[in-house]
Amino acid sequence: MLNALVAFLNFVVVPGFAYGSQLALGALGLTLVFGILRFSNFAHGDTMAFGTMWVILITWWFQSMGISAGPLPTALLALPFGIAITCAFVLATDRVVYRFYRQKKAASIILVIVSTGVMFILNGLTRMIIGPEEQSFADGGRFVMTAQQFKDMTGLQEGLAIKSTTAITVVMAAVCVGLLFWFLQKTRTGKSMRAFSDNEDLALLSGINPEKVVMVTWIIATALAVIAGTLYGIDKSFRPFIYFQLLLPIAAAAVVGGLGNPLGAIAGGFVIAFSEVFVTYAWKKVVLYLASVDLAPTQLLQLLSTDYKFAVSFSILIIVLLFMPTGIFKGK
Repeated sequence: MLNALVAFLNFVVVPGFAYGSQLALGALGLTLVFGILRFSNFAHGDTMAFGTMWVILITWWFQSMGISAGPLPTALLALPFGIAITCAFVLATDRVVYRFYRQKKAASIILVIVSTGVMFILNGLTRMIIGPEEQSFADGGRFVMTAQQFKDMTGLQEGLAIKSTTAITVVMAAVCVGLLFWFLQKTRTGKSMRAFSDNEDLALLSGINPEKVVMVTWIIATALAVIAGTLYGIDKSFRPFIYFQLLLPIAAAAVVGGLGNPLGAIAGGFVIAFSEVFVTYAWKKVVLYLASVDLAPTQLLQLLSTDYKFAVSFSILIIVLLFMPTGIFKGK
């Protein structure tokens, strides 16, 4: 039973926490834009790719000069630069594109269509600059604890491995979420953003500067997108098209938690992540530890192939929209 539990932790719980943290950060950025700017930003996934691309390029530059972060990935040193470049690009895009439609008070669906155009531009730029192939940029220590170390420590047959990228992902996600909630609850700008989200007209009458709120919203959403994209890249891999596909589970996480609700985005991220991992995991190893020899399964006991893991997100999204459209935390 202990071996079965360790196998479950190793292949479901630990990856689920890492993936859930990445989805939660992505969904937080998406839900902030929806809650304050009032449209679904379809370019969010490719903003993640665009920002991660700059982190990779700067990481390679640092590595060529012999600059590293020791046991930590060099990408963490490059991350602030990637965030700054991407924020500048997104703010320029808002000034050139979104601001026009905002001033015209265009319907939300128009802004969604516009964001789709921005998505294609970002995706094309990313592939032109870094190429469509898979890129590797993770370095530093590989494991916090290896499976063999765990076996030697416990004497169990099954080992528990914790990658350094998994630990970094969970810690950084917790720090980012804590800082975001502190900012929204305690700072004057954060309170202005919440007021603007609740009632735009009343916020304007109170003297809140809408342009400042818009600018800060884009900066925070973009920073969260680049952090989430970088953490996903060092934990798994980077390919521009992967981030286009990630938009579906991120959007599903935001809707499941409750669109416009930051707490819901976090909860939705973990619901989607654990659902995907749970359904696509091959349960044969766990069952072999629990079942007798006569009842040992010969098949993988996998409910769904990993090739179709995004179908899980899509199914959950459809179910939530049909039966609980405001999500777990009663969003918009």
